[in-house]
Amino acid sequence: MDLATLTALKPAEYSEAADGYRVAAKMASAARDDIENRIAVALRTDLKGDAATEASKQVAHLGQNFHYIQTQCGLIGTALEAFSYELEAAKRKLDTALAHAGTAGLTVNPDGSVTYPAGGEKSEDGKTPPGGTVTGLTDATASAVGRQAAGFDPNPHHRLAQDCADLIASALKDATEADEKWAPKLRALKADDDLTVSAEDWADTSSDTAGVRAVGGEYLNSLPQPPKDGTPEQNAEWWKKLSAEEQAAWVSARPGLMGGLDGLPASVRDEANRIVFDTTRGTMQMEFNSIQPPGNKWTWVVAGGYPTKVYTDEWIEWNSKHGDRYEQLDRSLDGMKAIQHRFDTTGTNGLPEAYLLDFSAENDGRAIVANGNPDTADHTAVYVPGTGSDLKGVGGNIARMVDVWRKATDEADGGSVSTITWLGYDAPDTVEKDAPFEHYAYDGAPAFRNFMDGLDASRAGDAPSHTTVIAHSYGTTLVGAAAETGRLDADDVILAGSPGVKVSRADELDVPKGHVWNAEADGDVVPDIGRWGHGGDGFIIPSDPGFGANQMTVDSEGHSGYWDKNRQILENQALIVVGKGDEVSLIPPPKPWTHVK
Repeated sequence: MDLATLTALKPAEYSEAADGYRVAAKMASAARDDIENRIAVALRTDLKGDAATEASKQVAHLGQNFHYIQTQCGLIGTALEAFSYELEAAKRKLDTALAHAGTAGLTVNPDGSVTYPAGGEKSEDGKTPPGGTVTGLTDATASAVGRQAAGFDPNPHHRLAQDCADLIASALKDATEADEKWAPKLRALKADDDLTVSAEDWADTSSDTAGVRAVGGEYLNSLPQPPKDGTPEQNAEWWKKLSAEEQAAWVSARPGLMGGLDGLPASVRDEANRIVFDTTRGTMQMEFNSIQPPGNKWTWVVAGGYPTKVYTDEWIEWNSKHGDRYEQLDRSLDGMKAIQHRFDTTGTNGLPEAYLLDFSAENDGRAIVANGNPDTADHTAVYVPGTGSDLKGVGGNIARMVDVWRKATDEADGGSVSTITWLGYDAPDTVEKDAPFEHYAYDGAPAFRNFMDGLDASRAGDAPSHTTVIAHSYGTTLVGAAAETGRLDADDVILAGSPGVKVSRADELDVPKGHVWNAEADGDVVPDIGRWGHGGDGFIIPSDPGFGANQMTVDSEGHSGYWDKNRQILENQALIVVGKGDEVSLIPPPKPWTHVK
């Protein structure tokens, strides 16, 4: 970058270009919403047959294409804004130097050097200290030496010239570094020349996002920062005070952070998490495809006169290198397929738009999926699954809340309902090995409380939602731990198949009296594990009469049937979700024992 180029440069033009890309991102977002929530819904609702199925697939791909455009344009907008920010800082330095030079009567030369005139007190021989030309220095040591030398010169213009020259050199250096840093990043922000958005494209987007975030730190650090360890209320206030430009920058450059901030609007968290979801899926699919197992897994050897089936050497070598990672990728991709299925079934029998309120594929995975917008719903239910819950199996837990949504909507008398699957903690993997340990519950309790508080903080409008917590198995233990160690922001609590909730009475669950509901099905052994397990030193569980919960009629069997379709227990949950607890079918309390003569 030379002096003439930087002098003529208008950083605002890059900011204006960023505005254009943000507008394009909004247009793509609107097109995606229209496709996924109107056109695709109409196809699934009004048309049947193979042609309609194929058309739905094509429309879904088109929606994904627009999401890709939205993501890339948002990222380009942030990159251009960051580039403009850095160039603007360099331009301000240059303008300051040129203004000072003009005021002092100095001449700035085309190469950035500065010429100063003769001046100062005359020497004994009557000569005025001569003028000269200085070149700017950017090295700290050299600059200090140059300023010191200028300070010894009896010509006062020398020091002024050196200061201006140094500032010009610094401005040119900053502008050059910004240009060299951002040029390859901006060139990388382009799609390939086909019409298919592939796993490779999303993996590339993941790399692009990381690249923009890495070199855009100066710009991001200039923005108002999220509250450190902020409460959901603080997060909500921070977000509301950001400009549209700042909000867009945070979502595009730090989608993982924004997607997990309790208190931000559901639509914002969904937008951010969809970026994380698609880029993660693309990256994992690419890796999964690259480490496929060999086709010849088995071979036969003869030992002791008998053929024996054994693994091939090739497969053993592959398994030692890639087996664990392959299995994890396979499980994660299965879970993401189930989440995508929920996205793709919006509109089926009236099913509302899905919101992805948190997502991570690390370790066992995290996913929070809402049916309907909780920020505007009249009734909200949050479901906490239990032991064995992970990203791979999230589809079953999502399906349970779809069924609750349908039943609750039928009972809501026109009110809106949102049901949420909250897989936001590390659940125990097995009943035998892990579930007896309470740390899973206490480790996850703060995140659950923050999420519940966040539903209030992001609420649109003044009227609160009627909120119900539904917990299953070890999830009931987590909910109890959350209430035991803090405030549980809920109106009703439903417990199903509970092995114990860490508190001894229903009135310790931080909801109004009479608003704790319990279900224990015939053949469900988990409550018995809580009641009689732990070396005979069992817990008080919600099914015990002394606990004080409303005992619901349960017409399902076993530990996993509480959400079976066309069951009274599902209807009971729906009635509670919409605030009709007085219509719930309850088990009559046992009659008091009397002595008969």
